[in-house]
Amino acid sequence: MSQASYIRDMLSDSASDQATGPSEVASFYAHTNILLTGGAGFLGKLLTERILRSCPEVSTLFLLLRAKKGKSPQERFAELFDDLVFDRLKKEKPGFARKVRLIEGDVGEIGLGLAPEQRELLRTTNIVIHGAATVRFDESVRIATKINVRGTKEMLILAKEMPNLRAFVHISTAYSNCVRQSIDEKFYPPPIDSDKLLDLLEILDDASLEHLTPVLLGKYPNTYVFTKAVAEDVIRRNSHSLPVCIVRPSIVIATYKEPVAGWIDNVYGPTGIVLGAAIGLLRTLYCDPEGIADMIPADFVVNNIIVAAWDIAEARTTNVNSADSSNIPETDEPPIYNVVSSCQKPFRWGELMRHIEEYGLEVPSMMCIWYYCFKLNKYESVHKIYVIFLHLLPALIVDSVARIIGREPMLWKAYKKIHKFSAVISYFATQQWRFSNNGVLRLSAKLNPADQNQFMLNMKDFSWEEFNYNYVRGGRLYLLKDPLDTVPKAAVRYARLRIIHYAVVTVMWGMIFWLLWTLVRFLGLW
Repeated sequence: MSQASYIRDMLSDSASDQATGPSEVASFYAHTNILLTGGAGFLGKLLTERILRSCPEVSTLFLLLRAKKGKSPQERFAELFDDLVFDRLKKEKPGFARKVRLIEGDVGEIGLGLAPEQRELLRTTNIVIHGAATVRFDESVRIATKINVRGTKEMLILAKEMPNLRAFVHISTAYSNCVRQSIDEKFYPPPIDSDKLLDLLEILDDASLEHLTPVLLGKYPNTYVFTKAVAEDVIRRNSHSLPVCIVRPSIVIATYKEPVAGWIDNVYGPTGIVLGAAIGLLRTLYCDPEGIADMIPADFVVNNIIVAAWDIAEARTTNVNSADSSNIPETDEPPIYNVVSSCQKPFRWGELMRHIEEYGLEVPSMMCIWYYCFKLNKYESVHKIYVIFLHLLPALIVDSVARIIGREPMLWKAYKKIHKFSAVISYFATQQWRFSNNGVLRLSAKLNPADQNQFMLNMKDFSWEEFNYNYVRGGRLYLLKDPLDTVPKAAVRYARLRIIHYAVVTVMWGMIFWLLWTLVRFLGLW
């Protein structure tokens, strides 16, 4: 199948699920102004696409963008819609670009880095979706706090300047309270008071703050989940009188169906594992194969965000209409939605890798450097032995040969990065959490049949087999940039890699047995 045919098939599959009848959610979004932060990120692109395609009567979608990696906000905005994830939107709603407006700002800055005229313009906003965050697990506590904690507080300050605000959705993570084994849809005490953490940023220099970081983190594994936990405290303390809710997705992976099956543009989390194993670079992971891999397809997350804004606004309107607005309790905490898969469709890490092997071997990539040889190891000591013999020794040999022939050694450096990344994943792959998602189920039940079809929230009809089939192909196509047209040629190449792999394995085992035999004879044991 050609690349164009595959994308066309995936688009037609998702388009065939179009809802019939009036959409209450789309009607709610009609004639509204929406402010989206993090619009250039993975979820941000999907949110932008879905809002403009499924809620076509929106008035304006404001995208808050900052300069990044040497590119100005204008350059990033101009390049944003070149991504093929917007192809379906361009086809179905060709005039969408007139509704999108760039707002230059930075959630990591005081006042969000907004010019006075742009701040005034944003007063017309009706719906805020705050998704901007640093998702780097090894980010410094100062930068992570500026963006994830202070940025959230600045967004709430801005929201209070919006007289016609109807909904504010804060995107958190299901692992913001990962120090607990059981996580319900409610607030928990933060690791530190949010105001105290922000005060520390003002008092301490970088060296002192870095020295204090292990104490601040405590049992939290990294600055990302730590600051997301504190950001939830910001919401709890500063959202009184505002129509706010929190959406907590678990590990976000590729799309299930919307707008195209298997789309992804990053190698975070399990995607990096899948890709590394598929190309033959990653061969071991410290992971419990029987543990639940709480992954959630990105379009389920997007659906929950869009519907959560509708629900919080509807609840607000009902309260206002049913009683004097002065009687609306300001002490009610914002609703929280755990967007997870483990409640309805639990899936184990071992099952994931079996699917990846089965479906991946059907479409090997030209980018493969070795035959698939991957093992999940429940015991860390065994994993470390695998690392020595399957990662470090091959890297040492290959890099030594590279030096001899005058080429730059790269494999040892690559494995250093891989091991750092793997250690992050292993924290989530060797532990187990019990989530509840009753709020999400209630939200799904509130939708009329048309919206239940259009904005799927409940995973009861979800298929991991179907998802992983497209997950493998999507990674090949969208991340490796390897069109499916190359499969026949890649299959021939992969067959050769298989022969070489087993030849090397045979030689290595032969050498091991020869050494053992020599040792036995030397010791006179035979």
